[in-house]
Amino acid sequence: MNLTIEKLIYGGDGLARLPADDHGRGKAVFVPYVLEGERIDARVTDEKPGFARAQAETILQPSPNRIEPHCPYFLRCGGCHYQHATYEHQLQTKASILRENLARIARMELDVPLQVHASPPWNYRNRTRMQVRMEGEFVLGYYRHNSHFVLPVEECPISSPLINRAISVLWKLGRDEKITTDLREIEFFADAADQRLLLELYFRGEWPEKQFTALADALRAEMPEIAGVIAFRSPVSMHAPSVPVPAEFIVADRHITYETQAAFYRVSAGAFFQTNRHMIDELVSAVTTGISGNTALELYAGVGLFASVLKRNFERVIAVESSPLSFSDLQYNSPANVKAVRATTDQYLERSKTRADLVVVDPPRGGLGKTVAMKLAQLGPRHLTYVSCDPATLARDLIALKEAGYRFEQAHLLDLFPQTFHIETVLRLVRHAG
Repeated sequence: MNLTIEKLIYGGDGLARLPADDHGRGKAVFVPYVLEGERIDARVTDEKPGFARAQAETILQPSPNRIEPHCPYFLRCGGCHYQHATYEHQLQTKASILRENLARIARMELDVPLQVHASPPWNYRNRTRMQVRMEGEFVLGYYRHNSHFVLPVEECPISSPLINRAISVLWKLGRDEKITTDLREIEFFADAADQRLLLELYFRGEWPEKQFTALADALRAEMPEIAGVIAFRSPVSMHAPSVPVPAEFIVADRHITYETQAAFYRVSAGAFFQTNRHMIDELVSAVTTGISGNTALELYAGVGLFASVLKRNFERVIAVESSPLSFSDLQYNSPANVKAVRATTDQYLERSKTRADLVVVDPPRGGLGKTVAMKLAQLGPRHLTYVSCDPATLARDLIALKEAGYRFEQAHLLDLFPQTFHIETVLRLVRHAG
């Protein structure tokens, strides 16, 4: 059938509609790897009562913003979604999706300028996680689009040069049959200068320490830049988020020092840290610049990315983090006037009524949730900065904050994930009485 793409939606798909019928306008159809305004010849791959999914067979009328993808794995690999669009159009698309989510879900129009921060579009990732399979032969790669089958990948253009070198080394050792244990995942984490690297190895079953040490030594012999190799036992479900505590084996260092313009951070294997090596300073600046006071509260603090800078403009900073690994780094990175508290955000807000001039929240993709959003509204700081990686959960959380009197003061879209549908937003909110 012929379809016309109305717009792109969060998640990377284009939205089209089947012809209208007696029940009203046509059913929504979601199509990957298309652009707004394109006319396509499509094949329906899955049909549900409320929507359908389709695949573009032929682009009958391409968008003027369509280009040739840079990566040979694009369309097969599930990691990138927008390589067929110019980078300028990617930014425009993300801005439109953000505005649409705020308006549709939160019923809030952005009444302040949206400041868009572009990133270098390639080789930006300082952290890359890949799947490993050794069923017959060694395979290192990413999940195929919309599947849990692993696509062999030997280079990743959005990952840093050092990580790409490490990918090549893993392939060499795998082909030489020097990786014999049942590895499932490998995560590469490079420092700010792209000169030092941590390798996190995730395995299942049993792994004799002697075998691990031999592999770690072989990796470090190939790449002296590897600061440490750390092994974690994978969770039972390979598709659930890993909580890699504690490490099973460690060779050399468990952490690296990450240097930004504003601060130095110790970051351990398994601890959360932002993944775009070019944009961390812009992100920190968007969150921390131009505000001061007595007390700042950072929730979901991680290793203290914002707290370590907020301490310059506030007499004291309270940083709350629940992950044991991240909290250990947070304690290490906290100067004298930063108090590190180990607790979930919900636990902390339940037992503490800290009167803060500024609250910074940087929750995971699921957002704050209704309970935390309502507790923050009740806490009622004058200034609240929300760092979000999902516009839909951001918009949902804004409903309670809007009802509590919060309005936009600044809005930033930082493109931490070029070539993908992911959107990083920093909203600085101010509370108006009444």
